[in-house]
Amino acid sequence: MAAQARHLTLPLRPVHARGPDRTLGGLRARRTLRMWRLARGGRQLTVAAVVAASASGSPGGWGWYGWLAQTAPVHWAEGGLVALQAAAGLPWWAAIVCGGAALRTAVTLPLAAHQSRLLAKLENLQPEIKKLSERLRYEVSVRGKQLGWSDNVARFHFKKNLRRIITELYIRDNCHPFKATLLVWVQIPMWVFVSLALRNCSVGALNSEVQEQFSTGGTLWFTDLTAPDSTWILPVSLGLLNLLIVEIFASQKMEISRFQKLATNFFRVLSVVMIPVAATVPSSMALYWLSSSFMGLSHNLLLRSPTFRRLCCIPRTKSDSDTPYRDIVSALTTRYGFKK
Repeated sequence: MAAQARHLTLPLRPVHARGPDRTLGGLRARRTLRMWRLARGGRQLTVAAVVAASASGSPGGWGWYGWLAQTAPVHWAEGGLVALQAAAGLPWWAAIVCGGAALRTAVTLPLAAHQSRLLAKLENLQPEIKKLSERLRYEVSVRGKQLGWSDNVARFHFKKNLRRIITELYIRDNCHPFKATLLVWVQIPMWVFVSLALRNCSVGALNSEVQEQFSTGGTLWFTDLTAPDSTWILPVSLGLLNLLIVEIFASQKMEISRFQKLATNFFRVLSVVMIPVAATVPSSMALYWLSSSFMGLSHNLLLRSPTFRRLCCIPRTKSDSDTPYRDIVSALTTRYGFKK
């Protein structure tokens, strides 16, 4: 062991002719030596120490995770949370819930309405696309017989012209499917940045004063927002709420593609996986995730309302219902056999 220690310390000795070893190998050797000294002295790296190292953005932290936790959007989220709590005078648990609700309502609800408008236009285009597709197939068949095309050549011209026709229809109605993904590109980064901001506040990466406020800023059974929820009430509630959102989406009266079925099953699995994840993070993060999912469910139900859809100028489609909430309950009870 002594020989190993001498071997580890060799790269760390300054060489006056070349200066200190600042290469990647030298940095790794210094980290290895520190870990060896800790192990030899009987000291152990606790989880809190690792999280604190990650929060400080040190080279020996969690790499990209520690770097992401110190980016500008995360700091903006931290400042927004602190400003909201100070201005409203709310306890921290209420500030987290209200902040999450405000973000979902001000940012993601308009985007969700825009997405619903685009999806309604796409759904209304399907009969026209089907009709044009049948006509194009006939014209390509006639043209192919005149020019002696093979089946592969005829199929190539059919697909090429059909893509052109569909693109022209998307441009005409301003409803390209990629525009419907805007909600995802905004919602996921926002969720990540706010989650990391709450994590920084919980581990003291912002400042110790905020961490102390978080330690007593909870309520009910989760009075300490810096500690995970040992009762698992928040994590299990989060998982059940996310599963309910997925099942409500799956209960829509419309044709579902194979990709949509795969995506639905993926989100079912993800909802279950999030339960143990939420049980290992600070309660502040689990509370934000739960409140965000609750607002997502509320907005999902609101966008089913015929009155709200008319208010948002969402075109009426064949799959729309005058009694959407009754249909949701009926679909869920039929799917899971709740009826006697």
